[in-house]
Amino acid sequence: MKLIVKVFIVAALLLITKVNAQEFQGEATYKSKRKIDIKLDSTQIASGMADQMMEMLKKQFEKTYILNFNKEESIYKEEEALSAPNPQGMDVVMVMAGGSDVLYKNSKEKRYTNQNESFSKLFLVKDDLKAIEWTLESDTRNIGDYTCFKATTTREVEDIESGISFNHDTDLSATDKEPKMKEITITAWYTPQIPVSAGPGDYHGLPGLILEVNDGTETVICSKIVLNPKNASKIVEPDNGKELTQEAYDKIMEKKMKEMEERFRSSGRGRDGESIEIRIGG
Repeated sequence: MKLIVKVFIVAALLLITKVNAQEFQGEATYKSKRKIDIKLDSTQIASGMADQMMEMLKKQFEKTYILNFNKEESIYKEEEALSAPNPQGMDVVMVMAGGSDVLYKNSKEKRYTNQNESFSKLFLVKDDLKAIEWTLESDTRNIGDYTCFKATTTREVEDIESGISFNHDTDLSATDKEPKMKEITITAWYTPQIPVSAGPGDYHGLPGLILEVNDGTETVICSKIVLNPKNASKIVEPDNGKELTQEAYDKIMEKKMKEMEERFRSSGRGRDGESIEIRIGG
């Protein structure tokens, strides 16, 4: 009889643990900032205009994201905010990599879905969640109330120099050249106190929630965590948009960007005012 009772207790504890794991959910708020190192030529831009442009760039990269997560899934979205207006009298075109409107990740099934609106079309990018080769290190630091451990990885990215080009000094042939690549080191800080492999953006795969990521130019850091919130947002995989793989989506974006640049540069906008293209490297 005692044996039966013990077995029953163990089974009940296992069931409770399983239920708690399924119901566990958290919400993390992240803030992003980007280091911008652009030298503005005072002979081409008035000082007041230059200040407006730098303020616009600063606002462009200061964003807030919300990550809803459980043991197996996560949804990462940007909080809606008003975009910074262009400086008066200037037509500014930002040429930079696009972000994710809604990024769903499933760590158990090792896949992701990225619902992204680009060039007035809604895309649904579905692909495998690639493993990140993290190096776990012994360094620790506190972020809020959580003890975090350091992890690093490397990644190859296009070597795009940050800078500004004007409508009259742009070399159109430069866009046809093969892009140069460079290796960057990414540093992440994760906390085992929240045992999920989720993180902001594309980052995942560590033995704890990633609270901060820095790639040398951009820092994304968690500013608030709520575990098991009363009014938790349901984690639902997005299903609207043209479905395609990441490779197919990247090819479409590359083609569209080239078309947009060529159309912009050949439109003769400089007749009525100065047109400026801003390239952000990293």
